[in-house]
Amino acid sequence: MNGIILFVALILFLWLGRSILIPLLVATFLWYLINATATYVRKLFPFNSDNARATRPIVARTFDWTSNILAVLAMCGLMYFFATQIQPMFRELLIALPELQHKFVQFGNYLSQSVGLHFDASMIPNIANIAAGIGASVAGLVTSTGMILIYMIFMFVEQSTFNKKFSALIPNKKEYKKARYIVDSIDDNMKKYLFMKTLLSGITGVLSYFWLQMIGVEFAGIWAFIVFITSYIPTIGAIIACALPILYSLVTAPSLQQPLLTAAGLIALQIIFGNILEPKLTGKTLNLSTLAILINLVFWGMIWGVAGMFFSVPLLVAIFIITAQFDSTRWIAVLLSADGKIPDKSDE
Repeated sequence: MNGIILFVALILFLWLGRSILIPLLVATFLWYLINATATYVRKLFPFNSDNARATRPIVARTFDWTSNILAVLAMCGLMYFFATQIQPMFRELLIALPELQHKFVQFGNYLSQSVGLHFDASMIPNIANIAAGIGASVAGLVTSTGMILIYMIFMFVEQSTFNKKFSALIPNKKEYKKARYIVDSIDDNMKKYLFMKTLLSGITGVLSYFWLQMIGVEFAGIWAFIVFITSYIPTIGAIIACALPILYSLVTAPSLQQPLLTAAGLIALQIIFGNILEPKLTGKTLNLSTLAILINLVFWGMIWGVAGMFFSVPLLVAIFIITAQFDSTRWIAVLLSADGKIPDKSDE
């Protein structure tokens, strides 16, 4: 009974505190992504071994700072690109939504006459209202930009003293080793997941843009950006990424050639990067059950909406690693795993 009360209290806390917790989660995501990028960029530079750091600390620290600066510049470049290139396209799309809704109605009438299925305007989703709802969610995050930046600044400030605080917090050496193992496992897995996921999502988005641009689909930049963003949402994200540009080309193109080419190109990219390359690069790290991912996706989507769906997998990875470290919760990690294999428990 106490467990049920605690679970309900946790759900209520997550729901009522979403205005504070979501910006904190976004800041943590960006902070982790910058650190992950810096970690992988650092591997390209010399003097990155423990021995090199001990013998040439100044040179090694210089390369550390260089990698951090490059990671921050890359993040700022992405934000600048979105503000100057993608955002104007979204405004143009919003202006075109009423005409697009009318074309959807005409397309429904065409199907009614040619296929014999009954369609009316009320059965077709109002894309203007859907876009307004999504825009409101995004606007909520945009208004929290100041809070997100403050969180990130303090995270970077506290980052240099984290190890000292952590060791002071757990003076017992055995307990400290166990806690350190859990934190390091979460850190390594998160960095690998976020970096590889972002890299593959970015490549998929760029290739989608070139493909859609080549075959003449309007608003190719928007569809490519949606491909990039929805790649973070498991299973459903790939469906959304393909469905939206396919439907758009289906109702706007004069023939079926463009919709078929759109579908062929986007689905092929999703299969190559989402089903073949991504499991090879992150599969050993995650090893999560598809059913667990879907249930987790629905759970966080119900609590935090689109933001919850976006962060569902990183949160599940953290839960998976933590529960694997304790005898009383290892059964949870086994259920969350894809094949019953879970991270080793640190008993030292």
